[in-house]
Amino acid sequence: MAADAPSTLPVQLVEQPRLQKLKDMFISKFGSAPKFYVRAPGRVNLIGEHIDYCGYAVLPMAIEQDILIAVEPVKTQVVQLANTNSLYLDFSASVNNIQINKTKPQWHNYFLCGLKGIQEHFGLNNPTGMNCLLDGTIPPSSGLSSSSALVCCAGLVTLTANGKTLSKVELAEICTKSERYIGTEGGGMDQSISFLAEEGTAKLIEFSPLRTTDVILPSRAAFVIANSCVEMNKAATSHYNIRVMECRLATKLLSKSKGLDWKKTLRLHDVQTKLGVSLEEMLTIVEEVLHPEPYSTEEICKCLGISLEELRSQILSQNTQDVSSFKLYQRAKHVYSEAARVLEFKKICSEAPANAIQLLGELMNQSYISCREMYECSCPELDRLVDICLQSGAIGSRLTGAGWGGCTVSMVPTDKLNTFLKNVKKAYYQTDVQRLALENNCLFATKPGRGALVFVEA
Repeated sequence: MAADAPSTLPVQLVEQPRLQKLKDMFISKFGSAPKFYVRAPGRVNLIGEHIDYCGYAVLPMAIEQDILIAVEPVKTQVVQLANTNSLYLDFSASVNNIQINKTKPQWHNYFLCGLKGIQEHFGLNNPTGMNCLLDGTIPPSSGLSSSSALVCCAGLVTLTANGKTLSKVELAEICTKSERYIGTEGGGMDQSISFLAEEGTAKLIEFSPLRTTDVILPSRAAFVIANSCVEMNKAATSHYNIRVMECRLATKLLSKSKGLDWKKTLRLHDVQTKLGVSLEEMLTIVEEVLHPEPYSTEEICKCLGISLEELRSQILSQNTQDVSSFKLYQRAKHVYSEAARVLEFKKICSEAPANAIQLLGELMNQSYISCREMYECSCPELDRLVDICLQSGAIGSRLTGAGWGGCTVSMVPTDKLNTFLKNVKKAYYQTDVQRLALENNCLFATKPGRGALVFVEA
């Protein structure tokens, strides 16, 4: 067992009603008992939106909501997947020939991403078959990383079923890569926190190489998640991948203007590193080099001295080939300013000044304004929800996750928490029949939870 591999915990099922219920359902479904259970948490990003894929550090924490899978390795080379939620249909496939359909981001395809990632890493020729029953408590398409938690859970399921071990860092890196099989060009935050989270602390996550630092949050503040009830599926829409491409194109234009090898410079962080300047200086360079008006593909080609064919084949992703204009100035400004806010947030948490909550709240509010205006990843419902949260006593409130729907995260003084919850319920959820039906799963205070685990029956 690798020293820093995910823990395996023996548990008494009688003390774990959810596991016991999952076991009972598994037996009635497959006619035999599961051998082990794997849990991977969702996450909330406190600050640092849309910058992980640009190479910058982010600051999430794991939440209590999770994906839980009961597993029985079997002799046949077939994976059978079932879900406790009847909306998600059963699925089975040969483990030897995994096909992932990018055009349909269905639940089982996320499982297959994790499965395929582990198989390919070890070059498993005869992977073991599995019966799996999944139970999820993370609201889907809510920006709390239900899909990445499923990829991570499936990766750990496959690893355990095949008797292999890896460190949490290796698992996070494999699952980040393998989620791209479904077409999402993610940056690695979700998978990293899912494996590396620890109870009681948020994490500053840095990339290349992947490393984490504990961030102790102020004890007098609660973090409250509120779901806008607008679903956003990153793999089903092009908004997310267009932003990834806009950052990639901004990288190329900034590099070329500064005489760097722009073909080898892939992320906005690389430009800063190669120039050896501060984030503040990068913001000045963005002002000097890029213009606020959108760039047409013709203008980008002219700036880089390449043909449209080269732009499409060498730089743009498959699902952004038809986009005709890109906003580079706004995206780069957001990324460099957000990266600076993350470092400032961590610094305030470490130094814990008397007015820490005020200062952190201001950073969250600035982050939100930048997401809304510079990155354009908000939506009317999120704008309204942030507004309601601030009016109800939050010191800071912002969208979390990709945006265009999903959740907000708000920092609320603990002594105002009950009033806050009551006021937000009344103003946002109880004015709408559909939201009212969902409100119990939509609004909750959360504490930093622990990362992925394997459970075995004691």
